Amino acid sequence: MNECVVVGRVLEVPQIRKTAKGNVVATMLVESDRNFRDEDGSIGTDIFNVTIWRGEAETARSVLKEGSMVAIRGRLTGRMVQKEDKTYYFCEVTAEHIDYLRGLNAA
Repeated sequence: MNECVVVGRVLEVPQIRKTAKGNVVATMLVESDRNFRDEDGSIGTDIFNVTIWRGEAETARSVLKEGSMVAIRGRLTGRMVQKEDKTYYFCEVTAEHIDYLRGLNAA
């Protein structure tokens, strides 16, 4: 089973584009607090690349702004890129559903 949930703050307005086949896709960065404190007592964060497809992408683009809080349910998508005889592995969240957490949005 490949399912994940990320709750966090949008770091940038979703960037939207169309694929060669005409599908709408958006990408954005989401910052999420970790559920533990570092040695110095601070709470660290993780930043996730999020990909959103079709109608959900258009909704996200029209609703979200920098600082908006979201809960994303989706799956992890991994890919491999070879460049100059090196292999790089990337993992990102592909959103299947987004809850727009209005009461928690930044001012």
